[in-house]
Amino acid sequence: MERIRARDGATIVLHSTGSGPGIVVVHGGGVTIDVYRRLATSLADQFTVHLYNRRGRADAPPRSLPYTFDQDIDDLAVVLEHTGSGNVIGHSSGGFIALQAALRLPINRLALYDAAVSIDGGSPSAWLAPARAALRAGDIARGLAITVAGINPQMAAGKLPLGVRIAIIRAFMRTPIGRTMGDLLPMTLDETAPILAHDGPASQWAGVTAEVLLTCGADGPPYYVDLNEALARALPRARTLTIARSGHDAINRAYPRMVDPLATFFAAPVTPERTSHA
Repeated sequence: MERIRARDGATIVLHSTGSGPGIVVVHGGGVTIDVYRRLATSLADQFTVHLYNRRGRADAPPRSLPYTFDQDIDDLAVVLEHTGSGNVIGHSSGGFIALQAALRLPINRLALYDAAVSIDGGSPSAWLAPARAALRAGDIARGLAITVAGINPQMAAGKLPLGVRIAIIRAFMRTPIGRTMGDLLPMTLDETAPILAHDGPASQWAGVTAEVLLTCGADGPPYYVDLNEALARALPRARTLTIARSGHDAINRAYPRMVDPLATFFAAPVTPERTSHA
């Protein structure tokens, strides 16, 4: 564990493991780096994997308000500079941050899993307002139930009556990960709003010059397949990959079918084109 200084003077706690070229992981919303430790361990025999909590979580400093993604991008810039890494993995809302950062920062390779990017209205958004209303009423379980069903339309449980889903979520919130997701739900919704507000054509990402691997799970939210295909057509150096038997949390579970393509992608020889913007 190492402490480094953010641009605003706050302290970023860096958790690094392994040896070899560096990879920085930008985690998703509603969780901390704890759920990515299996991924880090799985890659550690070939890479040095750097984890850090985004603002407002665990050992991270507080967020600035009103919330924007600029502070997240600034923190990622500091971590990349400190570690000397040009490799980034972004998951869910962390994928949005990483893709935004790739427009500004010298990132050579970027692997995204279920990146929370909205293209031409392709990401579901109707759930956000009722989830926020539930939070304003103090009903976290209801808000989380609405959120989970809203972003996971493929789940059979999401078609159950809301009262049943709330009961399931109340039980889930008695688990460590459930408590964390409940505690962080206000932050998750705060971060979702600007993602959806950034909706637009895929061409807005065409300035990303990094080599990009756009991955999603075959058993995850189906809209990620179309979003990745749209991004791949717009980004100059991107390709898509759908991981079999994998849901939205597959990157946390770190099965070989998830980890092996990432390792192959990041281990490929660096060409002059990949470093010309560094």
